[in-house]
Amino acid sequence: MVFFALEWCEFCWSVRKLFAAAGISYTSVDLDGAAYREGDRGGALRKALTEKTGAVTIPQIFVGGQHLGGATETFDAFNSGALQELLAQHGREIGTEGIGNAYDFLPGWLHPRKPSAA
Repeated sequence: MVFFALEWCEFCWSVRKLFAAAGISYTSVDLDGAAYREGDRGGALRKALTEKTGAVTIPQIFVGGQHLGGATETFDAFNSGALQELLAQHGREIGTEGIGNAYDFLPGWLHPRKPSAA
């Protein structure tokens, strides 16, 4: 599992918290981290990531080379069991006991969105 992230991003923190709770190991590519600052290497990787996935948001997660998506897609996949199945296909088991809804890992300031009045 490869996790393209930003160190300061609250959505990335939320995914990291879910992964920690479930015992999911991953390789994190922190695009704004010290290892990717020289020559704007992180910016170049982010541009290539956008070209590959069509997504401009971070985080972006890949499992076994397959693009899973960003934070909401990851939470949806966990909640539906699809993430567990995908990881099992790659010989990795994860713990789900006591986690409940993955969206509970999102920042507290984020409020549910309601559709605007027509």
